[in-house]
Amino acid sequence: MRIDKYLWSVRYYKTRSKATDACKKGHIKVGEQPVKPSREVYPGDHILVRKNQIDYQLEVLDLPPNRVGAKLVDIYRKDNTPKEAFEHSELLKYSKEYYRKKGTGRPTKKDRRDIDDYLEDSDTP
Repeated sequence: MRIDKYLWSVRYYKTRSKATDACKKGHIKVGEQPVKPSREVYPGDHILVRKNQIDYQLEVLDLPPNRVGAKLVDIYRKDNTPKEAFEHSELLKYSKEYYRKKGTGRPTKKDRRDIDDYLEDSDTP
């Protein structure tokens, strides 16, 4: 089975064309080598999928006949992704909340006063 079809079948990508694009961009690796979408996948292969800044590590257990339901995905793959990868994505989410949201415009008077107070506090040793 082609790797793009496999990743679509086990629900890592919503469409097969998105899985194909990920292969072409080099986000999919088998054995540390970037692969083309037409590469054949066999049971026992280790796949590295880079998606949403997380490196998913998969092991192919069996090949599905077609796209399978979410409850049946674990029959065909084993997810070996370390928990640290998911914790890192949580930290990224929190760091983004610190900054002003896009489209909120210029700082208000209160925001400006808070910024000035912060800068005055940081200038004193």
